[in-house]
Amino acid sequence: MDSTPHGAAVAATGFGVKGPRGWAFRDIDFTAGPGSLIAVQGPSGSGRTCLLLALTGRMKSADGTAEVGGLPLPKKRAAVRSVTALAHVPGVAELDPALTVGEHLRERALLQGRFGGSLRALLRPRHERRAEARALVDSALAAAGLDPEALPKGIRTSVRDLERLEALRLSVALALIGDPRLLAVDDTDLKLSDDERAAAWALLRGLAAAGTTVLAVCSEPPEDGEGVVLVHTGARPDRDTPKVASGDSPATTDATDATDATDEQDSTAGEHGGPDDEEGAADALAETGRA
Repeated sequence: MDSTPHGAAVAATGFGVKGPRGWAFRDIDFTAGPGSLIAVQGPSGSGRTCLLLALTGRMKSADGTAEVGGLPLPKKRAAVRSVTALAHVPGVAELDPALTVGEHLRERALLQGRFGGSLRALLRPRHERRAEARALVDSALAAAGLDPEALPKGIRTSVRDLERLEALRLSVALALIGDPRLLAVDDTDLKLSDDERAAAWALLRGLAAAGTTVLAVCSEPPEDGEGVVLVHTGARPDRDTPKVASGDSPATTDATDATDATDEQDSTAGEHGGPDDEEGAADALAETGRA
């Protein structure tokens, strides 16, 4: 099954992205059913964020194939973008520290109402559109586990005053307003305590259990890996034959780093996990930021 009303299946075979100075990542192989929790683990500079962006249609792949909800990449990148959402990706999708929680929510609801629906929906009476927007926001906040009234200044709390976990919940809520079939989150466990990390994974597990496919970049996967599709980027000391990951059970798949970390003008081979791989990932991210 490629997708459900709330989740999209994801599959990749020999998937890779290449920057001007080399491969950001390559040889990614995994499959995950609708409503899976996919954890992408790897060292910094190993292309984790690039993989997240490529699988959500924000970055063009250079090798292999992938599908999201039955939509092939890179051919259907625009269609994939329409069914996916970024919750938190530094440099690409970030909260504005100068805005309040309420301002972020109102802005996202306005954009969703104007660009996320049909022309017929835009022609409905204003009170109906406002009621629908409030319902969308309330539902997204509840799913993200964020209660604005519990914040220091309520809905007027500035983003700069939020704790890291609160900011993560707000980012997730904003993404959920668009009702995506795949939700992508970068740096899921960055700067979180053990308890906060457990709460973050509980949040993402809950979203996946409710049907939304979740793709989360992390330093460490959940301690209880049951039901998690684990994808590795970067070289690992215990590298073995790649396995096909399934959304029904814990599984692991390896992403082989570039053995040819070069651009089109230079055919010099690079080392696994070396500087060229980091440069390839950095270049690919820079290109995405300029797009």
